[in-house]
Amino acid sequence: MQELLTEIVVHLSRSHQQMARILDAKRHVAVRMAHLVQALPDEHPQLNGLSGLLDSSSNVTKNVISYLNSLADLQEAVADSLTNVVKAMGDSNDEE
Repeated sequence: MQELLTEIVVHLSRSHQQMARILDAKRHVAVRMAHLVQALPDEHPQLNGLSGLLDSSSNVTKNVISYLNSLADLQEAVADSLTNVVKAMGDSNDEE
């Protein structure tokens, strides 16, 4: 039973590592977009007026929100996985 739990934890670890890599890529995109917005001039930006400026700002905000939601999802997935593993370990210890 212990071997099976160890194998499950290894697979979960790899899965979470891949999810973290995806989130890191999303973070880089969000940071780059924020740098682009910060580089915009304060006066007369060429964004097709106020509506273009609002659209661009909205896109950056959505990207940051998406990244933060992904982080929350990763946290929940890790917590759920570890909860199940700890419960299984506790059950296997009770059987011995």
